[in-house]
This record gives sequence, structure tokens and C-alpha cells, in this order.
Amino acid sequence: MQGMVPFVGLIGVDFEELTGLSKFTIELITFPIFSAFAGVITNWTGVWMLFAPLHFAGFRCPGAKTVYAFLPRKLQVLPIWAPNPNGEGMLLGFQGFIPARAERMASICVDKGLSRLGSVRDFMQELDPVQIAETFALHAIPELRNMTDEVMRREHPELWAQLPQQFKEVVYQRVEQRAPEIANHAMMAIEEHVDDLIDIKLLAVAKMREHPEILKNIIYDLGSKELKMMVWIGLWMGFPFGLLLALVVHFSHHIPVLSLLPSWLIILSGASLIGIVVNIIAIKMVFEPADPAPRWRYLWGQAAFAKRQHEAAASFGHSLAYEIITMPNIINDLLYGPRSDKTRVIVEKIMMPEVDAIVGPARAVVRAAVGGTEFKAIRAGTAGAALDFAPRILEDVDFTQRQAEKIDEFCTTKLRELPPEEFMEMLYSAVEQDAWLLYAHGGLLGVLVGVLHLIIFGA
Repeated sequence: MQGMVPFVGLIGVDFEELTGLSKFTIELITFPIFSAFAGVITNWTGVWMLFAPLHFAGFRCPGAKTVYAFLPRKLQVLPIWAPNPNGEGMLLGFQGFIPARAERMASICVDKGLSRLGSVRDFMQELDPVQIAETFALHAIPELRNMTDEVMRREHPELWAQLPQQFKEVVYQRVEQRAPEIANHAMMAIEEHVDDLIDIKLLAVAKMREHPEILKNIIYDLGSKELKMMVWIGLWMGFPFGLLLALVVHFSHHIPVLSLLPSWLIILSGASLIGIVVNIIAIKMVFEPADPAPRWRYLWGQAAFAKRQHEAAASFGHSLAYEIITMPNIINDLLYGPRSDKTRVIVEKIMMPEVDAIVGPARAVVRAAVGGTEFKAIRAGTAGAALDFAPRILEDVDFTQRQAEKIDEFCTTKLRELPPEEFMEMLYSAVEQDAWLLYAHGGLLGVLVGVLHLIIFGA
């Protein structure tokens, strides 16, 4: 009978004789333990593979380029290949799925999350352009004399040197008096045209592409508890599935088809199946269903991530406010981004009549002295000086902190208002992209743990 076959693995230990227990009893004990271990290891390494390593780590593998050319597209896009920067051939190694697909993942993050919170105009209104203008004027006023001197000496040094100091003082005073209103006019114009000046998606995607650690941290912080839960689901589900496998193996000679298969094949197949099924269940428990459902449909009632939307929204909102939609990023995009030329045109349109007003009655004299072209250059130079000074307001730490807090509160509120299904799409999209790999990874590790059990305990 099956129970009388010596229970000996490759290590040469007869555990029936050693423990005094039957083969079936030993299997009832060891299968659940090994299965639970496999479940934890499978899901832990699966989560780790999503995020690490941040950058590709590998080695030159002769023949990899040849093999790569014949692989199906689905295997070619795996983050295990990389061109060799030092020569011909390819590198074989690994990079975390999310960092490896940083641009694509960032685009999904924006489409599924950020774009649903509001337009760039909504974000600008939250930042309060009036307060930005007041802060700019506050920091600019002490520097206006130097800025005025710099512009005039650069654009027309001879004229500025010849002007009497009394006239210069009048210009200085008028510049200082007009500074708050000029700043306010400029910010109102920027707010009015902000949809043409900033592409929030390009800004966010570029930031996360250049700094994949930001994307990694955003996604991990967003679903940290659910990702940890997936690891423990491997333990919770692995144990009962291991018990079921022990029963199947013991009674396999009574089951059609299975009775034709050797025990070792049933063990390896069952272990692989457990690895796959545990991953599938883990992902379903985290993301399905979005809304509470009857227990007969879903034993867990509602997706774990949906239950935690209120808390997770705060985490994501904080990440957006302090990593993506920040004052430094917005100012940098306005001044140096792909549409910065439009910003300069708008500011120049604001500054030109302001320069005329500051010069006042002497405008005709100054224009005649320097010429029409030179006078335009002075007005344009004034706009350039204002734009060059703009980043200086970022030195006000309290100001940037207040602005970040406003965006944090705005994003968190909007995220909490999203339907659970839409809210979960952000994290689910990051995991779903490579879900089949997680399943395959679970199946493979299940086989390896099954082999380990066979080596120790035999079939």
C-alpha cells in the first residue's frame, strides 16, 4: 500500500521511522508549512520585483542579443534586457517593473489620478495668484533699484550714466510704487492663460521619468498596507491549500486521471497551481469589489484598498503636493518648460505699458534719445529681469510650505470624493500591467518549493 512506501527523500532520512508518524500524517503537517512558506516568499518577492532595483542591474551575456531577436514581443519587453552601454551585445539582469516602465506608469498615474482632480487652472487657483503676486512684490522691492540699474546698464549704459540722479530717483520710486500692481497684473494674466502655459501631464510625467524614485515612492506609499497584506495573504491561503494538496496526494489513487500520475508530478503540479492561485486571490482581495458586496459573492466583502480610500487619498495627495505639483516645479515649467516662450510673451505685454507709465512724461525724451528699437529693448529687458527674479520667491520656505499645504488639502479632498472604482485604478493599473508575470513567478516558486519538499521528504 501507499502508506507502506518508505518516506525517504534524497537526503536519505526515513521520516516515518524517525518520527513514528505515518506518511499521510507527515504530509498533513509538512505540506501546509511548505505551502505557507511558498505563499509568503512568492508574494514578498513579487512585491519586491515591482519596485526594485530602481536602476537596471545585470551583466553582459554572450548570445543574449541573438536570443532576444527571436523572442515574442511579450518577453522582449520584460525588464530583464538592456543594451550594453560599453559595447556590442546585451545585458541580462533585472529592473523593478515600475521603475523600468517609469514613463508609462507615470502617464497612467496622471490619467487615472491627477487628471481627475482638476485642470491646471484649478491648481493655480488653489495656489492663490494674488498671494503669489504679493510675495513676489515683497521680495522684489528691496532689489528693484539694483534690477533697474542692471537693465538700464545692459540695454543703454550711456543714457543711464548721463541721466541726473534726481531723475533716476523718480524712476526708482515709481518702480517701487508700481511693483505690487505689476506683479498682480502679471499673475492674473498667467492665471488667465495658464492652460496654454503649463501641461500638467507633461510636467508630472517628465518629473517622474527623470526621477523614477518619485514614482516608486508614490505608488508604494499609496498602497503600502495593501502590498504588505498581499504578502500575508500568501501565508493565510498557503496553509489551507497545502492541507488540500496533502489530501489530494493521499487519495490520488482513488481519483480518475490522477491515479495514472506519479506522486512527485502531482506534488509539483499542485505546488505550482497553489503559487498561481494564491497570487490571483491576493490581487482580487486587494482590488475587488470596489463597493461592498454580499459575502456569498466575495467572502471579504469589499476590496481592501477601497476600504482604505480615506487614508490612502491623504498619502497620494501629500505625494502630489510635495513631489509633483510644487511651486518649484510650476515656476520651473513656466520659465524653462516647453511653453516658456509663451510665458515670456505674456509678461512682456504686461511690462511694456508699465515701463511707459514709470518713465511718465519723459517717455518721449527717452525714446528720442535711445531710439524706438532701443526703447523696446529696455521694456523687454525689464520683463526678462522680472522673470529671472521669479525663482527667488522659492527661498521663502514658509511661503512654499503654505502653498504645498493648500495643494495637499485640495488633492486629498478631491481624491476622497472619487468613486472607489476610479480611485483604485491608479494602484491597480500599476500592478495589472504585469499581473501575468506575478502569476508565472508564483507558479515557478511553487515548483521550486515542491522540489525542495521532494528532496527532503521524497514522494
